[in-house]
Amino acid sequence: MKFKGLRWGVITLIALATVINYIDRQALPVLWPDMAEELYPDKTADERKGIYALISTFFIFSYAFGQAIFGKIFDRVGTRLGFVLSIGFWSIATALHAFAKGVVSLSIFRSLLGVAEAGNWPGAAKGNAEWFPTKERALAQGIFNSGAAIGGIIAFPTLGILSVYFSWHYIFLLVGIVGLIWLIPWWILVKAPPSKHPWITPEEKEYILSGQKNQDKDSDGEFDEGYNPDTGKMLKHKESWGVIIASAAIDPIWWLFIFWIPIYLNEVYGMDVKSIGFYAWVPYVGAMIGAWFGGLLAQNRIKVGWTVDKTRKLVITLGCIIMLPALLAMANPGGPETAVILMAVILFGFQIAIGNVQTLPSDLFGGKTVGTLSGFAGMAAKLGAFGLTALVPWLTSGGNYTPAFIIGATLAIITMASVWLLCPKIEPLKAK
Repeated sequence: MKFKGLRWGVITLIALATVINYIDRQALPVLWPDMAEELYPDKTADERKGIYALISTFFIFSYAFGQAIFGKIFDRVGTRLGFVLSIGFWSIATALHAFAKGVVSLSIFRSLLGVAEAGNWPGAAKGNAEWFPTKERALAQGIFNSGAAIGGIIAFPTLGILSVYFSWHYIFLLVGIVGLIWLIPWWILVKAPPSKHPWITPEEKEYILSGQKNQDKDSDGEFDEGYNPDTGKMLKHKESWGVIIASAAIDPIWWLFIFWIPIYLNEVYGMDVKSIGFYAWVPYVGAMIGAWFGGLLAQNRIKVGWTVDKTRKLVITLGCIIMLPALLAMANPGGPETAVILMAVILFGFQIAIGNVQTLPSDLFGGKTVGTLSGFAGMAAKLGAFGLTALVPWLTSGGNYTPAFIIGATLAIITMASVWLLCPKIEPLKAK
């Protein structure tokens, strides 16, 4: 039994895992107004925001180290089992939120969720490197990155509707069950990497392996494992630091919005959970389109003969330039309709850039190092998001979010600078 286009089935399942990932993590911010009212009836709005920020920083901090941990796990046990461990544990952690009683229990459950959900990204990067030739990787990255946006689009109205019929306790249980169901098709379809998969056609296998030029260590035209230094040697390459710093700078922009859109709409415009569900999905439409556009643009440029170096730098720079004016305009957006449209533009630009930032490890190193560098970059990204999230209650005291948006614009500039200065030529690296 052979299936044509098996790689697209694999990346579709990874994208679906990303959809579930974002529904799970968005459940808390969407349901927080109701949860806070039940758990902390005597607290002020600023005090509840402080509690929410504290719980969120536990999530990000755990997520940061989970990225490094799961990067190693995926490199050791492979993509198939790595995803089973990651999504299995995060689904259970999501369901446990139903039993939260206060700050301590919520912080523990968010920490467990953060560690487990972190596996999605190094796992997706490794799956991309295994299943796609270099010229298709940005598109594949865009497809599974769009899962984050689709998760946001689905999460807000779905959770808003569910909140009409169920308490927040039952909603967390329902969301957790969905991830466990995903494990069934994943375990059936992803039996092995493309070099050994029994269902892959010979033509697709050859197409994938022959197109993984970064894994042709001896330049003989034949597929091999590529340059896979140990962690110490990997970190001696300035290109590795270009990837790490770019990730640390750009990622907090995303987290600024996914954590704070519901709280922003509630605080600035006085929206309840149902109204948030009506508005908060709009920015994720921009993110979804940006993920697809960034991947297709990169694929198109490489097909017409552009180098990987030129392509990556163009697309990353374009995404950052799109974000800059919209971030500054958020200082005074006017009504909620304008605010969510500006957010959509920001997340559009973000997804254009991030898909190509996340492909850099597979552009630079062989398959056995991709997960490790992706894990380090992801950890740095989440530590950056941790710092910004911890500052948001102080930066936005009284409902003024302008300082947070100015910081976001600065981070976009740092992202461009790190790629241009520390990655002078994006190509397969060799031992020094």
